[in-house]
Amino acid sequence: MPATVMVGTQWGDEGKGKFTDLVAKEMHLVVRYQGGHNAGHTLVVDGQSFALQLCPSGILYDHITPVIGNGVVVDPRVLIAEMDMLIERGVDPSRLRLSGNAHLILPYHQELDRLIERRLGSRKLGTTKRGIGPTYADKASRVGIRVQDLLDPDIFRAKLELLAREKNAVLAKVFNQLPLDPHEIAAEYLEICAPRLAPHIADTVTLVHEALERGENVLFEGAQATFLDLDHGTYPFVTSSNPVAGGVCTGAGVGPRYIDRVIGVAKAYVTRVGTGPFPTELAISTEAIGGKPAEHADQEEIRLGDHFVEVGREYGTVTGRRRRPGWFDAVMLRQAVRLNSLSELAITKLDILDGLDTVKVCVAYDVNGERVTHLPYHQSDLHAAVPVYEELPGWKTPVASVTAGDQLPPEAEAYLAFLESQVGVPVTLVGVGPGREQFVQRGAASR
Repeated sequence: MPATVMVGTQWGDEGKGKFTDLVAKEMHLVVRYQGGHNAGHTLVVDGQSFALQLCPSGILYDHITPVIGNGVVVDPRVLIAEMDMLIERGVDPSRLRLSGNAHLILPYHQELDRLIERRLGSRKLGTTKRGIGPTYADKASRVGIRVQDLLDPDIFRAKLELLAREKNAVLAKVFNQLPLDPHEIAAEYLEICAPRLAPHIADTVTLVHEALERGENVLFEGAQATFLDLDHGTYPFVTSSNPVAGGVCTGAGVGPRYIDRVIGVAKAYVTRVGTGPFPTELAISTEAIGGKPAEHADQEEIRLGDHFVEVGREYGTVTGRRRRPGWFDAVMLRQAVRLNSLSELAITKLDILDGLDTVKVCVAYDVNGERVTHLPYHQSDLHAAVPVYEELPGWKTPVASVTAGDQLPPEAEAYLAFLESQVGVPVTLVGVGPGREQFVQRGAASR
């Protein structure tokens, strides 16, 4: 330490919140470095479930300063609603700090997100329609409005007036929609949102660096995951930011020399939401957006797919959408190890594999008759990839009550050891149930 990164290694929904919450016990700051309220994480504390979209997981600890970094895009209305929810449930959000350099999501962004996705029709990306992509686009175009602009009404209104001319012209001429009223937007953001958020707005780069220079422990928490990364994911079915560990440097303003521990979180199987390639996908009986058609699968495959969805409760925290399930993909994970410089792995939802006669791990792809053990760089090859599986015996003993690594069933331990051997990184943490304390710690395996 002092800096640790927690990153998803698949297509999101790996259960990062649970282990971020666990690791946060040792931290002084927990920093969110990218994304917006298009991704959520669920924590179960004393039987209570907390679904968070913007607030870092560490907000549930009194000793932690939770920080929303400059790389995050923020809908102030959503953030205020989340803070109010926490207050109602006995959690004090007053320690939360919000970067003045983070960009604001405006009603224009959400309306355009919805309209563009609808216009794409069958080629839609599966966006959550929360305005994330259009906000990052404005940021890159240097016309975005930042959190700090809420503190200067004249600057906010001037920037909004320029933005409104462009966005309303697009709404009217391209989509045949009525314009949005910038005066109403300004009133809501300046008169309602700004007073609530002003006490939380800070120079978070200085805040984080001062903590690191004091030798305090800082955890950096990403949203989404490696293969939704704008540069390294399954483009264009990706998010609009960089969830990989390197995104910490730009999204929180921290140089790479501070980072000495990178924990990759992977589910014991794989899921993704929305459209895009998925080599190990299993069909399910009820349609999922972008999912494998059930008529292309046998009943055993559908039974397994339904098992992962129903037993694993694979529904989006934010959208409620049914996720697409599949077997564990070691080819993907090897690439995630490289992209993030992972030092260790945390495996979640091992308990969902309870009771299966056998479990499969994809160890390679067959791409047009050639066996490959690395992720193809060309999208056509990835779409054509056929998984090559190794099959391992399942375990018939429930693992939910296991409290130590040496208590895992031999077959479960063999499964974890096989994953380690495939990707070259030790599995140090294993989730065995949804509860905050339902995990086991394993010794670092040799590489």
